[in-house]
Parts: sequence; C-alpha cells; structure tokens
Amino acid sequence: MAASATFRASVSSSPSSSSSSSQLTHLRSPFKAVKFTPLPSPRSKSSFSVSCTIAKDPAVLMAAGSDPALWQRPDSFGRFGKFGGKYVPETLMHALSELESAFYALATDDDFQRELAGILKDYVGRESPLYFAERLTEHYRRGNGEGPLIYLKREDLNHTGAHKINNAVAQALLAKRLGKKRIIAETGAGQHGVATATVCARFGLECIIYMGAQDMERQALNVFRMRLLGAEVRGVHSGTATLKDATSEAIRDWVTNVETTHYILGSVAGPHPYPMMVRDFHAVIGKETRKQALEKWGGKPDVLVACVGGGSNAMGLFHEFVNDTEVRMIGVEAAGFGLDSGKHAATLTKGDVGVLHGAMSYLLQDDDGQIIEPHSISAGLDYPGVGPEHSFFKDMGRAEYYSITDEEALEGMYQCIVFTSVFENLFFVL
Repeated sequence: MAASATFRASVSSSPSSSSSSSQLTHLRSPFKAVKFTPLPSPRSKSSFSVSCTIAKDPAVLMAAGSDPALWQRPDSFGRFGKFGGKYVPETLMHALSELESAFYALATDDDFQRELAGILKDYVGRESPLYFAERLTEHYRRGNGEGPLIYLKREDLNHTGAHKINNAVAQALLAKRLGKKRIIAETGAGQHGVATATVCARFGLECIIYMGAQDMERQALNVFRMRLLGAEVRGVHSGTATLKDATSEAIRDWVTNVETTHYILGSVAGPHPYPMMVRDFHAVIGKETRKQALEKWGGKPDVLVACVGGGSNAMGLFHEFVNDTEVRMIGVEAAGFGLDSGKHAATLTKGDVGVLHGAMSYLLQDDDGQIIEPHSISAGLDYPGVGPEHSFFKDMGRAEYYSITDEEALEGMYQCIVFTSVFENLFFVL
C-alpha cells in the first residue's frame, strides 16, 4: 500500500507510478497494455486475508532517557547519529556545500518562501485532503465496537499524482537561484521522474531522467509522460537495471557536469544535505496533517503509517510529529516473496550498516559488503538502501518498521479499492 495513513489513529497516502493521464487523440501510447488477472470479488469480510492489528504498545521502545526534542537531525556534519554524512568524490564537495548554503539561506528568504507557497497552492493543489475512510474503518471494527478510525492523507490528488511534486518544485526553484539550467534526476516507479519533468517544463529547464531499463518496461506510461513533457529519459542497463543503477548513473552525470547541473534527488537518501533538504520540502505533509487533525477531531493522530522505500513520503509525514512521543510512527517495507526468500527489499528489517550513494545507512549487503539485489513487485521500492534518518529512528526506537509481501500488498490494494474507491494512492512509491 502506498502512501501514508493516519489512524485516530491517521493514514497518509501517495500513489505510485500508475496514475492515469488524459488521452490525446493525436498521440499514441508507446506500450501495450498488460493484462492482469483480477482478484475474485469479495462475498464477505472473510474473503480478505489482510488483517489490521495495531498493538496497544509499540514493539520497539525508545532508548532510555532519550528526548527527541534534543536530537540534532542532522548535526553539523550532516549525520543522524552515526548515519548520513557525505561519502562522495571530491568533485562534488563544493556543489554539496553550495547547495547546503543556498538551502539555509532560502529557508529564511521571505520572497522564496512566498513564491514556493504560492506554487504549492495554485499549481500543485495543496493542501491535500485528510479523508476519513468510513467503510474501511467499519470493515476493521471489532465485535465490541472498538477499532481504529482510518484517515487517508490524499497525496495522490497533488498535480502529477504523488507527493514527489513537493520536493521537485522546491528544488527547481532552488536550482534557478543557483543559476543551474540543466536538471538531472533518477526515478524508479516514475512518479519522481514525472514530477521533475513537469517542473522543468514549468520553469523552462533542460531535463534528463535516468531510469532502469526494467523499470522503463513496467512503468512505460510514466516514460511516455516524461517524454511528452520534453524530458530526455535515459535507460540504464547495468546491474539490475532498476532504481539503484539509475541513481548511480545520475551521480556519474553530476560528477561530470557539476558546474552547470543540479541533481534533483527524489528521496531522503544520498549525501548531506539531501536527506535534510528533501525531508523539509516534504514536511508540508505532516504540517497539514496536524492542522487537519485538530480541525476534524481536536487532537493528534495516535498512529502514523506510511510505506518506506527510500522514505520521502514517510519522512514528510513523520517529521512534524517526531517530538510528540505519544504518536506512534510506523514504516512498512517491501518483503517481496518473504523475508527468508532472499527476494525482498526490507532494508531496515534485514539490512546491515554500510555506505551507498553517498550516505551511511542500513543496506542489503552480503558478508563482503557487496550489495544484494533487492526485489519488490513495485518499481521504485526495490532499492537496497533507505534514508539515513529512518535508520536513526530505528536505532533510537522512535519509529517502528515492519514489512509486507508482494501478495499482501496487492490484497491490501484491492481491499482499499473495494472499501474506499481510492486506488491511485495505493501503490508503493520511493
């Protein structure tokens, strides 16, 4: 299931790659539609194998004496505890320092903040609704009448159909302030690529998107949309031809063209300041959720739930509530064929600490430190790493991380379609 959710427990959601687009009579879609075998129609509640049980107490407790309000996230070295940092070629150090300085300067620049807020409102369509999933809530109501009240944070209703546009718009504005006219990005599911191509078209910037060849096949509609918007989509055939390899190629491009190019990294991963910067550009999700919760029931959510690939959607929801220790934060990873199958992308559940794409975090790796090929039915979630702040939250016990298999994800998606008629926000997003 994708996005984020809140229980009043509240839920937030961001769609994945497969959002629909309007058909133009003079354009032909460049791919053949894939036929899927539909799941059988439910005859009763017992038809579904997906269950929802929220334990009263978190499975992981915070470190004794730890106060999130005193944590530096990140510290002056760009670290969240031992995670994060800058593990990059010397060529990129100046660009990262320049980016960090610009980010801090624009954070207090009233003109920039007014322009960004105006675009988020009038172009992106924020704020996104916090929708009470009445029938889904009723489905999970127990015999004694108790059960969670489930709310969906409808990030799928943003322009381009996902939360990715929040970060893409902000970074494009930042790139313009830096005088960079060439934009590169990586994408897995395609939503970040579509968002980046959209903002580049909006601001008249050159746009190059790196995408694994395998992801291009299974997300052909988003490739079509990116090219329609004027972006050049470069297929990556090395390695597993998925998100990890697309990210590696984007970084190689950036090293080569660092003077003229800005890299719009799509998740809370990579070298500092990206995990901090992408988090802050998506923090609007959590800020709106707090405001909307107060309006709807006069309090805060009890539980926040969001999928975690790299973790931008989840971090955008969580960040606002980190200091509210009574609010539980739950991230859900892709377990693929199962945690013991060797075919999964449950980095926080089964990974070890290492360095990938410029930052220290939990990774899927073998005993020699070589990256293990991840798997998920979702394009974009098959990434062998995770944002360093999520790794920090795991070690500190502030957030809980679980995993679900491909089969469970599809069944959950179908269940939400049946009970909410909301489906664009149910695919995994990185």
